[in-house]
Amino acid sequence: MSGDQEREVKLQQLSQKARDLLPQCGNCAQTAFFVLREEFGLDGQDILKALTPFPGLALRGETCGAVTGSLMAIGLVFGRERLDDWKGYTDSLSPARHFCKRFVDLHRSTACGDILKATFGRSFNLADRNESAEYLAAGGTQKCCDLVADAVRLAAEVIMDQT
Repeated sequence: MSGDQEREVKLQQLSQKARDLLPQCGNCAQTAFFVLREEFGLDGQDILKALTPFPGLALRGETCGAVTGSLMAIGLVFGRERLDDWKGYTDSLSPARHFCKRFVDLHRSTACGDILKATFGRSFNLADRNESAEYLAAGGTQKCCDLVADAVRLAAEVIMDQT
């Protein structure tokens, strides 16, 4: 198997792992970060815990949790360790922006509410029990599994390409 084929198999495995994990934990931010953390040997058990309220930034329709979880992993790989390291700061922005651009190319936005509206023709207030049930009945879990799988794949590609 060629290097490109091995890479593709690895990316497919990571995507599938994200699809399998999201229904178990119900948290897109934690799922994306967990899969990437495990694959790239990143520290971050405390980050995993801190990501608990991050889906849609506390279910408010803001930044998609798959994006925040993936950016946390990208930050651990490319981020700076000292606050006065301006080169480290600016160097981390390129992979993060590349990830975000590719995510937007696929899903039109990084905002949860906008993604839901584009996917379902309407947004949902996932903090509301009734609207959350409507989201689930409309196949929301499967759609978000695919979205988290995309985010994990894109973040993994950025990490693989730039390390």
